Amino acid sequence: MDDEPTDRMPVPEPPVHPGPAFLPPPPGPATPPRGLPALPPPAGPPPVPGGRPQARRVLALSVAAAVVVGGVAGFAGTQLADPPTRSPVSLPRAAGAAPALAGQPGAAGIADVAAVVLPGVVSIEVRGPGGTAGGSGFVLDEDGHVLTNAHVVGRGGTVQVGFADGRRAAATVVGTDPGTDVAVLRVQGGAGPAPLPLAEGGTLRVGDQVLAVGSPLGLSGTVTAGIVSAVDRQIRLGSDGQRQSAVQTDASINPGNSGGPLVDSAGRVVGVNTSIATLGSGAGGNIGIGFAIPVDRAVAAAEALIGRA
Repeated sequence: MDDEPTDRMPVPEPPVHPGPAFLPPPPGPATPPRGLPALPPPAGPPPVPGGRPQARRVLALSVAAAVVVGGVAGFAGTQLADPPTRSPVSLPRAAGAAPALAGQPGAAGIADVAAVVLPGVVSIEVRGPGGTAGGSGFVLDEDGHVLTNAHVVGRGGTVQVGFADGRRAAATVVGTDPGTDVAVLRVQGGAGPAPLPLAEGGTLRVGDQVLAVGSPLGLSGTVTAGIVSAVDRQIRLGSDGQRQSAVQTDASINPGNSGGPLVDSAGRVVGVNTSIATLGSGAGGNIGIGFAIPVDRAVAAAEALIGRA
């Protein structure tokens, strides 16, 4: 049995069939995201490459894996095909637990990890001529860089990020790497929250507890818990659909989680949430099979993009 996502198919708009891409629902009562004002509904769903609706990848036997967000019209940012890196960039890795957790006696609980991680996670809104799309991201360093998925911002528009304390700030796209589905933003003005610690690659084991943090359906600051289901699941990711290794998890991932962090019980980022599997056409939402870009690959792409800026 082949359990790998393959080609792309249209994904119905949420909330009827919530796939991993978040688009504002049709007019009507809605719950605004925590810390962010409610957005007016767009005139129509934003386009994606090829002029098709939001897309998902199909698994064998009608199981589909869907990317976690779509963008709007108008390209912005620097891709990896740009001129060579101007200066080397090396983001620090955390061998131990997040500082706020390191001094605690015994193992940290889910609530402890969530409290430490949430301030460094942001909601992302992209507004363009085709409408509005949203996703998630997390603070990468002290210079205001935010890491997210390329498919969140890759088609451009005006970008804003929302912090856990309710602040909003404009952001620019530093660059995108569609092949690995990684993008880097830079928040404009003012000091942001502390960056999330980045785990060293190769530390995950099947069965390890993880948290997925982000803004599913625009509900910022949402935390879901699960375990690592597989550490080297081969699936098709990125704009070219090449097979790449991914972290598989049963932590609930839904529309709007795209670009948010997958963190371990020590509060370190171990992956970047990017896609889910859904059952057949006409069915959507989380079924307990989600995928994240491994932290080592995501960070390597981010370092290259920042070095080229």
